[in-house]
Amino acid sequence: MALSSASPPHLTPIHDKLMPKHKKAPSDGTATPITPSLAVQLSYLHHPRPFKNPNYTKNVNRRAKNLKNVLTAQRERERAEREARRLEREEAAKANPNAAAAAGDIPEEAPTYTTIEAPPSLIPHKHLCDITGLEAPYTDPTTGLRFHDKSIYEIVKGLNPSIAKDYLSARGVNSIVK
Repeated sequence: MALSSASPPHLTPIHDKLMPKHKKAPSDGTATPITPSLAVQLSYLHHPRPFKNPNYTKNVNRRAKNLKNVLTAQRERERAEREARRLEREEAAKANPNAAAAAGDIPEEAPTYTTIEAPPSLIPHKHLCDITGLEAPYTDPTTGLRFHDKSIYEIVKGLNPSIAKDYLSARGVNSIVK
């Protein structure tokens, strides 16, 4: 790839520095062609870049949104979609009341096995032993620790009050140990 002595208009000023424009003519009157340097020959600066949009301008007013704003917008969008579907079902029920009753659709607000959000359970939770993790029907009156059986109760009686307090704080209880 030989370049002519005149620099093409698409070359950058870097090419002008790498390749001199005029060379002194030899004394015999014949002009020698200017050979570009290896850096100019291997340069990608004069090749087109089809992956770049020439009309792109960066929006300076755009700000990055934090996670809370993104999640709030998503929840609001989902709520609006649910409301639109509910209104469509009501309109369909007004138009044909028999078809809506026959369909037997479960309302979206009703918790099912596939929904994550469900009301709290009405069944009381099981008390677990603070030492073993087994079911704990007993509670030590002095420390407040729950225990599984009498062998664990012997361990609970021998615990230092600060260790008992650590067990209680691990369970989420902040009571004063006597």
